[in-house]
Amino acid sequence: MRLRFLGAAGEVTGSCYLLETRRARVLIDFGMYQGGVDADERNAAMPPIRAKALDAVVLTHAHIDHSGRLPLLVNEGYDGPIHSTPATIDVAEVLLKDSAELQAADAERASRKRIRAGEPALKPPYDSRDVEKVMRLFRALPYETPREIAPGVEALLADAGHILGSASVQLTVREDGETRTIVFSGDIGPKGAALMHDPRTFDHADAVVLESTYGDRDHRPLPETIDELAQILSTAKAERGKVLIPAFAVGRTQQLVCVIGELLRAGRLSDPEVIIDSPMATTATELYRRHRDLFDEESRRIIEAGDSPLSFPGLRFTKSSAESRSLNERDGGIVIIAGSGMCSGGRILHHLRHNLDRRSTHVVIVGFQSEGSLGRRLVEGAKQVVVMGEPVTVRATIHTLGGFSAHAGQSELVEWMRPMAAGAGGAGGAG
Repeated sequence: MRLRFLGAAGEVTGSCYLLETRRARVLIDFGMYQGGVDADERNAAMPPIRAKALDAVVLTHAHIDHSGRLPLLVNEGYDGPIHSTPATIDVAEVLLKDSAELQAADAERASRKRIRAGEPALKPPYDSRDVEKVMRLFRALPYETPREIAPGVEALLADAGHILGSASVQLTVREDGETRTIVFSGDIGPKGAALMHDPRTFDHADAVVLESTYGDRDHRPLPETIDELAQILSTAKAERGKVLIPAFAVGRTQQLVCVIGELLRAGRLSDPEVIIDSPMATTATELYRRHRDLFDEESRRIIEAGDSPLSFPGLRFTKSSAESRSLNERDGGIVIIAGSGMCSGGRILHHLRHNLDRRSTHVVIVGFQSEGSLGRRLVEGAKQVVVMGEPVTVRATIHTLGGFSAHAGQSELVEWMRPMAAGAGGAGGAG
């Protein structure tokens, strides 16, 4: 038996692991690299995987750094099953289609420059038709349901508490009269996150591939983060200032909606007006509602009481780009949640362009901001930034809330690992 690390080793994106036995070859995740000057080049290149020889693929969750290169695998001839939870299948379709559209747009922009220079046009790594081929290969594997996915290899998924449908994977391998168990953590969520169950673990493993995105530190406690958010929203409303929250469409937006709704129900906010200005976040929120059977006990109690953890008076979703642009004409006192989470694209850009120079504006950063991103420049205190090609003076107040991470911190990772530690033959770090 051999385990090969073909991504997310020494870095936190590009997840890809290949398990090989005498009888089977199983790929766990096939994600895109994100960040770095050579990310595009690395994403376009196939690692040393014989796609046609694979027996199965297991997808831990739908985030692009875990799923984004699946269309390349299919284009290389893979036509076997892709096992994941039912919710991951739904979310992956949304994210992979969006990825294809973004890559097509990037290729079109680059091609215009190349054509003017007399060079051939570029093709995107994959398109929407390739995504459709991928979706036909998915096979739903519910949590806690063992399944033989390849000769001598049985898979068991447990709720990882990261995003909707996310899973940790336990592979039981039987070969030459021996049984070995390998666990792939996927991305582990923090305890107490809105909507999500706390991450489940396993009681045995001979080897564990453990994510370590925040393996060197713990997060700020969530209650303190929520307290600060409540104060920001109350202050902005009293001052008639706009609040802009760049947020990832899947996971973070739904978490914020749930938290703001809880603050309203607890009487800590007064009549907030919150606009979700992201088509993908709107679609993702509907997927969360569709899979409400995966919600934690607190969210279920809200539903049983006749309410919804993903709705409250004053919450609305924009339906068109024209409606989005009209928000720039609104007076203050409103909260706008929009993508992208790192301010690298999406509708948040035109909101920042129109509002960053106003002292009444509050920008609330609720997620990781990669080096070189507009979000990182704001966090680092830039006095002037370029937004949509225009220089903008930053007079807004920039808040950084560190407790909304969808990844477990160091102490929580150690706690998740503890039940397996006695039987683990080794542990690796992965994002």
